[in-house]
Amino acid sequence: MSSPGSISLGIMGFSGGELLIVLAIILLLFGGSKLPSLAKGLGQSIKEFKKAAKDDDPTPAKPEDKKPDSGGSHGAN
Repeated sequence: MSSPGSISLGIMGFSGGELLIVLAIILLLFGGSKLPSLAKGLGQSIKEFKKAAKDDDPTPAKPEDKKPDSGGSHGAN
């Protein structure tokens, strides 16, 4: 257990130094101007994934939820 005075930067098992190295490599690869747009896109992707996972209902749809096909809307006679 860590002492109350220490700061834990561990994310997915990475230490603080490893995180800094990874962030420096990402900065070198993409540049400072691209990072905000990459972070925004990543955030939106995570948000949409969580929304889709939450909306995924394991119960099947009821038959009355489906509209019947009228059959007469595909051309004139």
